[in-house]
Amino acid sequence: MARDLGVSGWVRNEPDGTVHAEFEGDDNAVHGMVAWCQGGTDEATVTGVEVFEDEPAGDLGFHVR
Repeated sequence: MARDLGVSGWVRNEPDGTVHAEFEGDDNAVHGMVAWCQGGTDEATVTGVEVFEDEPAGDLGFHVR
């Protein structure tokens, strides 16, 4: 979804079952990505999403870590 929206950054699964992701790009694209995360994939069980703003890291493309 991030690639479809043109969002750069990364995502990784944490040992405790949570997912950590960093997104950067156009405000509308990032907001769209956050909205998508609130539902997740068909296989996911999303119980909450926390959003923190930070300075862009300058990532190019989107990567799974």
